[in-house]
Amino acid sequence: MSRLARLLCVGEKNSDMNSDKKKKAKTRRIITNILMVICAAVFVICAVYLIKYYAASKKSEDTYSSLRELIDTGEDMPVDLSSAVFEEETAEGGKADGKKDVAKYFTEVNGKKVYKKYAALYEKNPDFIGWLTLYDTVIDYPVMQTPGDEEKYLHLDFDGNYSSAGTPFADTDSSIEPASDNIIIYGHNMNTKKMFYELTNYDDEEFYKNHKTIIFDTIYGPGEYEVVAAFRTQAYPKETTGVFKYYEFFNAESKEDFDAYIESCRALTPYAMDSTAVYGDKLITLSTCAYHSETGRFVVVAKRIR
Repeated sequence: MSRLARLLCVGEKNSDMNSDKKKKAKTRRIITNILMVICAAVFVICAVYLIKYYAASKKSEDTYSSLRELIDTGEDMPVDLSSAVFEEETAEGGKADGKKDVAKYFTEVNGKKVYKKYAALYEKNPDFIGWLTLYDTVIDYPVMQTPGDEEKYLHLDFDGNYSSAGTPFADTDSSIEPASDNIIIYGHNMNTKKMFYELTNYDDEEFYKNHKTIIFDTIYGPGEYEVVAAFRTQAYPKETTGVFKYYEFFNAESKEDFDAYIESCRALTPYAMDSTAVYGDKLITLSTCAYHSETGRFVVVAKRIR
């Protein structure tokens, strides 16, 4: 082959190589551009989602702020009188000793005797059963109960509008009046740090020491509770046996039954608490999602002290 032919061959090869490089570079640019467009789209979608999520959360919190304004801030009923709510008049027409002042704290709403402090809320929505407060936290919310549809308020606000935060609600196997041995109340663990998010702070003993008391007033009167257990666990499949299912305890069949529940709760608590509960005590159990397992739950148990 002549020198000129060899040079032409080399030139053709170099041209082909340059052409291949250009094609590869162009392909890389196209792929890069597509990836950038996808990333930008994902970013915009995420940003829109977060904006909507936090906007919805704010709207939800605004709703609860307006509800707090409906609470009667007049004279509160002394907690030690709450057990006298349903005492009837004596045959002589007077009230039982020490209970003569109970009536003034109640009013009638649609034929039902309701604790006056929350009468406006009950009138607004008869699914309302009480108000839950944990001082120095954001937990300051109404509690609902709907026997025909337990999870009705899972994603509804007090007014029945959609809300990702929902509204805390009581298990339908719980009885408010007369009170069952245990009232279980569920609430969401929100990324916005609202609802029951701060319950998980009970992992920390110092937090517990500063938040031993929970207030749970109902439409039947005030209630004050002391925390006796706080722990991580999980919700198990219905068919699973041999595990502790805190969400199945409502009424103790015996002292042994009650003691077994309390012992199981305290055994899961990561530190010693000052008080425990004994047979005859009334309990509330607050439950929210936790993310240590796929069906993780964080639970706080408290006994009524007044």
